[in-house]
Amino acid sequence: MERKTVHVGVYDGFADWEIGHATAHIRNGEWQHGPRYDVVTVGMSAEPVTTMGGMRILPDVTLDSLSPADSAMLILAGSDIWDAGALEPFAKKARAFLEAGVPVAAICGATAGLAREGLLDDREHTSAVVDYLLAFGYGGAEHYRDEPAVTGGDLITAGPTAPVEFAREIFAKLGIYTPEVLDAWYRLFSAGDPSAYPVLMAAAGDGE
Repeated sequence: MERKTVHVGVYDGFADWEIGHATAHIRNGEWQHGPRYDVVTVGMSAEPVTTMGGMRILPDVTLDSLSPADSAMLILAGSDIWDAGALEPFAKKARAFLEAGVPVAAICGATAGLAREGLLDDREHTSAVVDYLLAFGYGGAEHYRDEPAVTGGDLITAGPTAPVEFAREIFAKLGIYTPEVLDAWYRLFSAGDPSAYPVLMAAAGDGE
């Protein structure tokens, strides 16, 4: 089966835990019955970055070389530097992705960057709270949804306390799991539901 590529933005101070569920399970084929994906990191330059958790990451590719045609999705985590506008090139790349019909997933501070770029003005979305977005010249309050994670067309957004819901929406958009397996995955990782294990173990067995 041909493998596709999901790109993940990496920049100083990005909140590594916000995307950890998504990136780990995108690459883990144990329960997957849909497309298989590689995860490739994207930096504004080829220089290493340090996550909020203190991990040092060397980007695989640079942002200027990234084309939506070569990607299945762009994932953007939060970072304090989103608020200052320092990551505007990533927001502009997100615009290029959405205009090309390629999904974008943004969580926490990354939603502020997309708000500043005008990408939330006409799409259903969420964030930490709507007042947070209003500080960035944002005109999409009527489309704000007070939910942990929201998919509005090709755009996925989530608040800072919803990494599991964020991952669930990403998996659904990428078609990684069947609906039954996706539901079991979410029940396991959001609530530790033991009834999810048989579903996931059966899926793992089917994939052998």
